[in-house]
Amino acid sequence: MDPPLFVYLPLIFALYIFTQHFFHKLRNIPPAPILNLPFIGHLYLLKKPLYSSLAKISNRYGPVVLLHFGLRRVLVVSSPPAEECLAKNDVIFANRPHLLAGKHLGNNYTSLVWTSYGDHWRNLRKISSIEILSSQRLQMLHGIRVDEVKSTIRGLNWASEQRRMVDIQTVFFELTMNVVMGMIGGKRYYGENMEEVEEGRRFREIVKDTLGLV
Repeated sequence: MDPPLFVYLPLIFALYIFTQHFFHKLRNIPPAPILNLPFIGHLYLLKKPLYSSLAKISNRYGPVVLLHFGLRRVLVVSSPPAEECLAKNDVIFANRPHLLAGKHLGNNYTSLVWTSYGDHWRNLRKISSIEILSSQRLQMLHGIRVDEVKSTIRGLNWASEQRRMVDIQTVFFELTMNVVMGMIGGKRYYGENMEEVEEGRRFREIVKDTLGLV
């Protein structure tokens, strides 16, 4: 009588782990946690908050760690050598992964956030640098940032006087979104004094759904 399947499963799993570990050592790649599970990779190691989980992994395996998020490889750099990734070798690390979210939310990977390095990316970066992020443009839009910060402070003061609990993460998210939309479209979609209430409601729903997909 043939042994049941569950007898072979531990052997197959052990062989898989050994093979992964053996070939990892043969290749010139950064260290990684030994247990790289099929399909999910190292996702089982991640808990909220994400930065805390990555810090624990870095403390154990070193400042440069290679993780697998599902079938996608992710390089975690948490030390001064990160400057080499972001400055000296920024072109090498400039490409974006072709995720499904980038296809549907980034107009088939053509937006600045999702497009890979190349002529199109350089053109978008030039436009954003001139029209939004230049010193002259930022100075012109200085009043929007000041007004939004003042509005946020007034809201916090009111909540304090009413002894209401405040979610700081939500407050700063709404502040950031109002600043960004004020600079781009001259509108605010969070908090008080919204000119387009229905438009603001739809915008908030879109942002919520988008963040859920990403």
